[in-house]
Amino acid sequence: MNIHFSASEHDEAKSRLEQLTGRYGQTDLSNATHIVALGGDGHMLHVLQDTMSFNLPVFGLNCGRLGFLMNRYSDDDLPKRIQAAEVAKLHPLRMTATDRDNAVHTNLAINEVSLLRQTHNAAHIGINVDHKRQMDCLVCDGVLVATPAGSTAYNLSAHGPVVPLSGGLLALTPISPFRPRRWRGALLSDASKVTLDILEAEFRPVSASADSAEVRHVTSAQIEQAGEITLNLLFDPGFSLSDRAIKEQFFS
Repeated sequence: MNIHFSASEHDEAKSRLEQLTGRYGQTDLSNATHIVALGGDGHMLHVLQDTMSFNLPVFGLNCGRLGFLMNRYSDDDLPKRIQAAEVAKLHPLRMTATDRDNAVHTNLAINEVSLLRQTHNAAHIGINVDHKRQMDCLVCDGVLVATPAGSTAYNLSAHGPVVPLSGGLLALTPISPFRPRRWRGALLSDASKVTLDILEAEFRPVSASADSAEVRHVTSAQIEQAGEITLNLLFDPGFSLSDRAIKEQFFS
C-alpha cells in the first residue's frame, strides 16, 4: 500500500502530517494507491476536487470539528484500517453557469450547487426540471441542489431533507423562500437536469457556487449529476456515511 498524505493548513493537521509521514512514509500522487486526508470536511472536499483525475480512494482522518466525511483520528494500524474500510461511491454535480457577459463556466460540486442573491434585493429564479417549467418565479435568498453526501451540510441547514446515499435522489431546496412562502423544495431523480433562470438579473444579481468555486452575476445555471465520475470515500466499518446520514435525521 502506497499512501499519499494531504493535510489542511491548520496546525493540528500539519503536526499529524509530520507524525504520519515519519511513520508510514510519503508517496507521490502519481505512485500512490490511496490518499489520506488530514483535516475537516472542507479539506476533504478540496482533496477530492484536486485529485479527481488520479481516481484514488480517499480515507479521511478528522483533525477538525464535525468531520462528517472523516474517520476518527488514530495513527495506529493505518494500512489495516484502510484495507478493512467500507467504500462509499459518490458522483459529483456538474454546474454549467452562464454569466452576464455570456461566458460559460463549468465546475464540479461534491456537496451542492447553490445560487445566492448578491445584494439586498431578493433573487427571482425560474425553475426548470428536465426542460419543463416547474416554477415561474421563486422569490428567495437563493436555492441549492445537493447530492446525498451534501444533503447533511448546507442543505440540511436550509431545512432540506437528508437524502439516503443509495436513494438515487437529489435535493432541490430553497434558501429563505418568500414566495411561495410554504414551498420546502423537492426530491428529484439523480438523472434529472435542473435549469435555474435568473429573472431581472441586472437588478437582482445572483452568484452561483459549486462547493467553493463561485461565479458572480449569473443569468442561468444548469445542474446535473456527473454520473461518469465516481469518487471513492473510505470509512471504518460501522462508521459509514450511510449510517451517519440516517443518524442525522434523528438529531434535533
